[in-house]
Amino acid sequence: MQSGLIFDVKRYAINDGPGIRVAIFLKGCPLHCRWCHNPESISAKVQKMFNKAKCIGCKSCIVACPEDACVLSVAEGIITDRSLCTGCGACADVCPTKATEMSGRLVTVEEIVAIVEKERIFFDQSGGGVTFSGGEPLLQHEFLLAALGALGRESIHRAVDTSGYAKQEIILEVAKQTDLFLYDLKMMDSSRHKKWTGVDNGRILNNLQLLAKTGACIEIRVPLVKGVNADLQNLEQTAAFVASLAGEKKTVSLLPYHYSMINKYQKLGEVFDGGDMSESTVDEQAEVVELFASFGIQATIGG
Repeated sequence: MQSGLIFDVKRYAINDGPGIRVAIFLKGCPLHCRWCHNPESISAKVQKMFNKAKCIGCKSCIVACPEDACVLSVAEGIITDRSLCTGCGACADVCPTKATEMSGRLVTVEEIVAIVEKERIFFDQSGGGVTFSGGEPLLQHEFLLAALGALGRESIHRAVDTSGYAKQEIILEVAKQTDLFLYDLKMMDSSRHKKWTGVDNGRILNNLQLLAKTGACIEIRVPLVKGVNADLQNLEQTAAFVASLAGEKKTVSLLPYHYSMINKYQKLGEVFDGGDMSESTVDEQAEVVELFASFGIQATIGG
């Protein structure tokens, strides 16, 4: 029975493809984008998340932990020794306020289909379906392919939100089972891409060109991060590249960077390094929309 590691299921999703959708978020990503809004998606392992504000200091987790990895600090609440923690989840199981939770759980394809079937009425009325996101869903391609196949047999619209960082044979195989790709295009310069995401973009750009030549339905997604990729040179190069793709003109969704994810880093016990990154203004976003329009590309703000 095929199973995959997910960290969230979002019902009634309206920013992850057409119509009302169920978004399935898979854990694990080969990129490490400095602005990542889902830092819990990067690791391919189950992770512990702790919300200090919810902790009442009951010490239940300390008693339950088989590795003695948890201690109570007056200033910080529960502190976890990550070198001892095995991610077993015993602490989360006994936490009365859900101050401690585990990010990541295994699900089968059958469970995914059952979750989705409950929302089918919304798909039929809105033209929606299911979106696999992450993390990077192609990292768990065997599970993804099995789930896409099962949902296809139920005539449910399937979208895959991807960075495109995968072997060509994987993305081509997934394309056979996918109705829409939401394809992330972060920046054009390879060295800058590696600086901000940990990998160069050669494979990503090549895969996007290859995918376009197959006639796949593709929506481009561009994170808009001041200090990283929102400069005129990169945006013009991005627009020109999108305009050059084979097939019908691709639409572009601009996804403005924001600070709302910082608390997630805190829950993971990690430090968020924003560097020179900052949010764009509404006027700046409108200028980017106009820039893409000058290349014959329809761009909108948000998913």
